[in-house]
Amino acid sequence: MKIVSIATAATALDRRQFMQGLMLTGALGFSAGTAQAQSTIDVDKLLQGAEVPDLEMGSKDAKVTMIEFASLSCPACAAFHEEALPTLKEKYIDTGKMRLLMRDHPLNDPAFAASLLSRCAGDNDKAVKLQGVLFSRQNYWLGGRDVLDRLYDIGKQAGFNRERFEQCIGDEPMYAKLVKLRNRSTDEYGIRGTPSFFINGQRFTGDFTDPEAFAKMIDPLLKEAS
Repeated sequence: MKIVSIATAATALDRRQFMQGLMLTGALGFSAGTAQAQSTIDVDKLLQGAEVPDLEMGSKDAKVTMIEFASLSCPACAAFHEEALPTLKEKYIDTGKMRLLMRDHPLNDPAFAASLLSRCAGDNDKAVKLQGVLFSRQNYWLGGRDVLDRLYDIGKQAGFNRERFEQCIGDEPMYAKLVKLRNRSTDEYGIRGTPSFFINGQRFTGDFTDPEAFAKMIDPLLKEAS
């Protein structure tokens, strides 16, 4: 792949209105979609054929599978990761009761850049860790006009050098896959905003910052599966 400078990458991404937070249109653009928000979707349908593999936490043998649709620039998504996920991880994920699948659903161009960066981190665990950092430091890297430079600061701490960072941010095939993934989630599953969750195929509609709200759905599913 051709290596470009950060300035060149920013120029290329300007063609996609990068860092203006605008929805994309056209062949690679955001699909308004016609699907209504669905309360229940077959789990197998939710799991099949993702253009970009989900990031995973937990055992594949868990009785409960929760899918999170998230945008790395979304403050509400960061709130879930900061306030609810640690308890859910301790109570359900680390004990093998639940598997969490994290599916990219970038809603604006900074989120696309962050997703591209995280998908270059290496294996699943490294990508999960980097996404966690991007959520916890969201106020920093979204806190100015120099989003690319701030993302590079975070990337350096994850082991990226400048050349590798620029390769990742300029990865057009991965960018196209992320757009296709987002549009399919909108069209087929009715995902309109983030975070959105399905737990064993049932849409979660409670307080996503409250682990007890999740427990009210998870515990009966575990009991039913036992």
